[in-house]
Amino acid sequence: MSTAILTGQPVPGSSLESDLRSLGFDVRLASDAGEAETLLAAVPADQRVAVVDARFVGHLHALRLGLTDPRFAAAALPGAISVQPEARRALTRAVARESSASGGLAVATDDLAERLTAALDADGVALHRPELGTLVAAVPADPQERNEARQAVSAVDDEAVRLRSAVKARDGFFTTYCISPYSRYIARWCARRGLTPNQVTTASLITALIAAGCAATGTRAGFVAAGLLLLFSFVLDCTDGQLARYSLQYSTLGAWLDATFDRAKEYAYYAGLALGAARGGDDVWALALGAMILQTCRHVVDFSFNEANHDATANTSPTAALSDRLDSVGWTVWVRRMIVLPIGERWAMIAVLTALTTPRITFYALLVGCAFAASYTTAGRVLRSLTRKARRTDRAARALADLTDSGPLAEVLNRLSRGAVRRGPAAVAFAAGALVVLGAALAPYGSWWPVLGAVIYVVLSPVALARPLKGALDWLVPPFYRAAEYLTVLVLAAKADVNGALPAAFGLVAAVAYHHYDTVYRIRGNAGAPPHWLVRAIGGHEGRTLLVTVLAALLAATQFKIALTALAVAVALLVLVESIRFWVSSGAPAVHDEGEPA
Repeated sequence: MSTAILTGQPVPGSSLESDLRSLGFDVRLASDAGEAETLLAAVPADQRVAVVDARFVGHLHALRLGLTDPRFAAAALPGAISVQPEARRALTRAVARESSASGGLAVATDDLAERLTAALDADGVALHRPELGTLVAAVPADPQERNEARQAVSAVDDEAVRLRSAVKARDGFFTTYCISPYSRYIARWCARRGLTPNQVTTASLITALIAAGCAATGTRAGFVAAGLLLLFSFVLDCTDGQLARYSLQYSTLGAWLDATFDRAKEYAYYAGLALGAARGGDDVWALALGAMILQTCRHVVDFSFNEANHDATANTSPTAALSDRLDSVGWTVWVRRMIVLPIGERWAMIAVLTALTTPRITFYALLVGCAFAASYTTAGRVLRSLTRKARRTDRAARALADLTDSGPLAEVLNRLSRGAVRRGPAAVAFAAGALVVLGAALAPYGSWWPVLGAVIYVVLSPVALARPLKGALDWLVPPFYRAAEYLTVLVLAAKADVNGALPAAFGLVAAVAYHHYDTVYRIRGNAGAPPHWLVRAIGGHEGRTLLVTVLAALLAATQFKIALTALAVAVALLVLVESIRFWVSSGAPAVHDEGEPA
C-alpha cells in the first residue's frame, strides 16, 4: 500500500480523495507542515509516499502518470509530488525544513507540494515530469479557476487519452495500422481482469513456440497453423507493452522477458521451419543459421551506432539534416520505416510465406529483405558518421568496448603489445574477420588454414582495447566481430557436411547471440556489461573463434558435431544462469525499449 498525504483544507465536492484511493493510496490528511512531517515519518520506509495539494483538479490518468510510475524514484505534477523509498530521505529533509520554517505553528499548507518539488529540485533529485498532453493537472487559486479547470477536465476523455498513450510512439507501418488499432483494447481487457504484462509476454512466447512446433511438422496444415499462430504471437507481443503502458506495470523481470523473448521466439521459429523442411527432404539449416546471423548483426549495428552517438556532443551532419527534412514529408516516413523490415513487417512476411510457400522460399525472402535493410541502414549510418563532427564520450567508448566482447586472449595480448595497433580499429576488425571467414570457406574441412586465420584474428583482436573507441566509424567494431565469429561457425559446420552439424552450430550461435543481447540491455539500463568472469569463462569472441577452428582441424566431422553441441550447451548454461540471476535480482534495472522497432 502506498500513502498519499493530502495537504490543506478539503474542497467540498472534490473527488480527489477517492481518486487517490482508486490508485492504491492510503489517504491521510494534514492541515499543516508539522502534521505532514508526522504523517510522513509514520509511513514505512519501503513504501511510496505522495504529497498532494487538496485543491488539485485534474484527470485520474494524470495522477496515475505522476504518482504511480514505478520506473522513477521521484515524480511531480502541478500540486503533487511522489517519491519511492530511494528518494524518501530527500523528501523528509524538505518537509522538515518546511515544518521548522513554520515555527511549530499551525500554518496553512497552501502550495506545500509545490514548495517540496522546488526543494527536491534544488537538492539535485531527478524529478520525472510526465508529458500530459491534453490531460489536465492544476491547482486553482479561486472558485472561478476551479470551475474552469473542471470544465477542462470534462472536455477531455481521460480513457481515450490513456488508450492512445498505451501505443508506442514510434512503430512500424504494419504494427501501427494492422495491430495497434485493436491490440490496445486487448490490453485494456487484460488490465481489467488483473492480468500482468509478464503473463501476456509468456503467453506470446508459448504461442510462438507452438507455432514453431507446427512448422516442424513439415505439413501444409502445420505451416498454415504456424503462420497464423506467429501472427497471433505478435499481437500478444504488442499487447504486453501496451498493457505495461496502460496500467504502468513496469518491472525488472518484465524488462528481461521483453528484452529476450522477441529474439527467442523468432529464432525458435527459424529452427522449427528448418526442422519442417528436413521432414520434407530439404535441408535449409544453413539458411536458418544465416538468417539468424544476419538479423543478430543488424541489431548489433543498431545498438553500437546508438550507444556511440546517443550522448555525443555537436552531433549533427548533412545526412541527418536530410533525414529530418524527409521526416517532414509524411509518406516518406512510412516508406523508410517499412524498407528497414522492422519486426512487424518481418513477422508478417514470414507468417504469410510460411503458410503459402516453402521454408526455403521463406528463408530466401527473409535473407534478401534483411540484407537490403541492413545495407540501407548501415550505409546511412556510415554517411552520418563520416559527415558529422561529434565528440564521443567516455561512456560511449566504454559501451563499445563492452560490446566487442573481448576475452582473456585479447586482454593478454593487449598488455604484451602495450596497445601497438592504435589506428583504424574498424578496418583492422573487418580485415581480421574477413581473413578467418575466408580461410574457413576456401580450405577443405580438417585443414589448418582456418586455424592460421584464427590465430591472426586473435593477434589483431587487441585493437579494440588499445585505445578508447571514439573514432567516427569505431561503432562498426562490435558488428564486425559478431559477423566474423558467427560466420566462421556457420562455414565450418557446413564444411563438415555431416547430419546434425548445422543444427549444433545453430545452437551455439544462438547461445552466444543471447549473451550479446544480454550485454546490450544491461548497458541500456546503465548497469554495465556482464561480469568479467563470465566473459572470460566463455572465452570472448576471439577465444571462441580460435577454439572452433582448432576443433574443426583436430576432429572428424562427427566428433566436431558433438563438440559443437557440447560447447553450445556449456555456453548456454553459463550465460542463462548469470542472466536470470541478474534480471530477477532486486537491483537490476528496468529497461523498456521505446525506440525504433527491432
